[in-house]
Amino acid sequence: MLTIAFQMDPITAVNVNADSTFDIALECYARGHEIWVYEPRHLVFEAGKVRAKARRVTQMQRVQGEHVTLADPETLDLHGVDVVFLRQDPPFDMSYITSTHILEHLQPEVLVVNDPRHVRDAPEKLFVTHFEGVMPPTLITSDEQEIRAFFERHKRDVVVKPLFGNGGAGVFRIRDSAENIASLVELFQQVSRDPLMAQAFVPDVRNGDKRVILVDGEPVGAINRVPAEGEVRANMHVGGVAVESTLSERDLEICRIIGPELKRRGLVFVGIDVIGDYLTEINVTSPTGIQELRRFSGVDVSALLADWVEAKAGG
Repeated sequence: MLTIAFQMDPITAVNVNADSTFDIALECYARGHEIWVYEPRHLVFEAGKVRAKARRVTQMQRVQGEHVTLADPETLDLHGVDVVFLRQDPPFDMSYITSTHILEHLQPEVLVVNDPRHVRDAPEKLFVTHFEGVMPPTLITSDEQEIRAFFERHKRDVVVKPLFGNGGAGVFRIRDSAENIASLVELFQQVSRDPLMAQAFVPDVRNGDKRVILVDGEPVGAINRVPAEGEVRANMHVGGVAVESTLSERDLEICRIIGPELKRRGLVFVGIDVIGDYLTEINVTSPTGIQELRRFSGVDVSALLADWVEAKAGG
């Protein structure tokens, strides 16, 4: 039996039929492992040691509202557990980055999934820029004039989004006229000093934004997320609908390009986003979509992850 801690958002509030972290925890619980949960704000670092105010899971089931029973909070020495799953949702901000620095102190004695240093070094929209021939034309800048020039170079049809955004928030399509670019840049700069990302619009998004799941660098399956009518964003947070999909030859080619580097970095559970022939993001913080994948294809990512963890941690 392994002792497994999940650093996550409040487990009592999850949707048991959609949440990937709950699904992984439930699989590990069903195998007889001891499960603990805590939120990032409960993480403590002192004198070279990491602890958390955590709660042990005493019961789990896939019944919404009755899905988890927790023991009273207690101080958990994270150096004494076998595995920590780093699974809180973005935003990928300084709070998130700080938690990766703290969790690094557990290594190599404790297996942390995904590896916190490489989570920190692989922001989802920036990491993809290290692989040639996979992205649509892309610009990263805070400079309004550069965005205007990019807009003109790419048929006056681009998507602009926050560099560290998530869930489809703040994604704008700008086409035909540049008259709103200045206002858009001003709006973003009021809430963040981060650069923006602009990409040439990929019409294939109308057919869906494919989420491909990789485990230890190998693709295991895909779902397609189709935008709602009148939307360019396919994220399920904003009304995108998950539908069955398969891995195309281009998907497999992309996975062959990035897979070895994911494996080398200890990025074990990864979700990539593919629109048409283009890779747009590599999600390493808190990938989702595994419950939908199992419903459509029977591929059980939670079981694959539990197998991997047991093999690595000796469970």
